[in-house]
Amino acid sequence: MSQVTIDIPFDEEKLKALDFSLKKENTSAQKRMEQALAELYEKAVPEPLREYVDSKSAPATKPRRPAKQSAAKPAASTVVHTPAIPERKEG
Repeated sequence: MSQVTIDIPFDEEKLKALDFSLKKENTSAQKRMEQALAELYEKAVPEPLREYVDSKSAPATKPRRPAKQSAAKPAASTVVHTPAIPERKEG
């Protein structure tokens, strides 16, 4: 996905003071603005539209090769052998 730059006019001295203060938190105005913009995007853009945009920027998947067709094996027949039951003679 291509990136764009957003220009926001802001007083230079205030930005220096802000960056100075945020440095204590190991962050910067730039990083915080990027986070805020990402949160705004998540909140304002409906999920189906976000999914569509994400799908456009996702790398194209490689087509899968068709599975090899193997020769059909004949179905094995199951033979059940039952022992012969001797007949009873009444006597």
